[in-house]
Amino acid sequence: MMSDNEEFTRLTDPFRRELLVHCYRMLGSVHDAEDLVQETYLRAWRFFDGFEGNSSLRIWLYRIATNACLTALEHHSRRLLPSGLGAPGEDTDHPLRPLPGVDWVQPLPDAFFGTPGDTMAADPAAIVASRDSVRLALIAALQHLPAKQRAVLILRDVLAWRAGEVAELLDTTTAAVNSALQRARAQIERVAPKEDELTEPAEPGVRAQLDQYMTAFENADINLLLQLLRDDVALEMPPNPEWFAGRAKVLRFLAGNVLGRPGSYRMVATQANGQPAAAAYSRGSDGVHHAHAVQVLTVTSTGISRIVSFNDPSLFPLFDLDTTLGSARAPVS
Repeated sequence: MMSDNEEFTRLTDPFRRELLVHCYRMLGSVHDAEDLVQETYLRAWRFFDGFEGNSSLRIWLYRIATNACLTALEHHSRRLLPSGLGAPGEDTDHPLRPLPGVDWVQPLPDAFFGTPGDTMAADPAAIVASRDSVRLALIAALQHLPAKQRAVLILRDVLAWRAGEVAELLDTTTAAVNSALQRARAQIERVAPKEDELTEPAEPGVRAQLDQYMTAFENADINLLLQLLRDDVALEMPPNPEWFAGRAKVLRFLAGNVLGRPGSYRMVATQANGQPAAAAYSRGSDGVHHAHAVQVLTVTSTGISRIVSFNDPSLFPLFDLDTTLGSARAPVS
């Protein structure tokens, strides 16, 4: 006979991954999302005997998770990308310094979209929809919304809840939900950068561009980067607050401050936020390449339009990546 704990696990575990993605949309942080999902399951277990089945188990869990996120957001400042702090920098020569006291948006590994057996993984269309709803630019834009507007927008436009269901969750009226949704959509339209002609990471042309981008970094090849980047490309590097816009400035900064000599970097392909990404390893004085940054690329049909380099080695375990790559190797050709 199955114990109550085993029954709870059997029924609720298939929703764990999609709840984590939901909390990530709300919070902009994988680490915070993992904590909130854990809290969600503790609350759900505590009150599972009282679950009467008036709504689906999935909706019940989302209610608990959303309320947990709203409570957490009462005590946290919003997470940002550098572009959310102000205009792009002009001086590409002065050294960058991390800005203390700022909570930065984190990237989400694509592996978090689901594993075999998860409800999300069972539906390829759900995976595609989920990727579109965790694009890095959208996650950063969501953080500009008040917490309840953020919840309304996600529940209505991403999860396709009915207005009445959202109103019940937030203990408000349907009219208030519709008003909040209208304001949230208008704000997102103002703050989210336009990302036209977006491509999927699995498309052959996208992987080819990612491979060339990694080759350019490993060979310190500015000319190859010149061919890959769009005229309007932007480069952001949290936890550094300064960012650069325009191909000339981005290339000047990379050439003068980042690339060094051929072999200074080794790159490993990965995926984050439904976008192509590369893990950058920087060669140390010991000849070993150490974890340096996870770079998330926005790739369009006309080239790379944005690079967000998360210069945070602590992110590597999230992507199941080693923190070192051993001794140096010759640059790729």
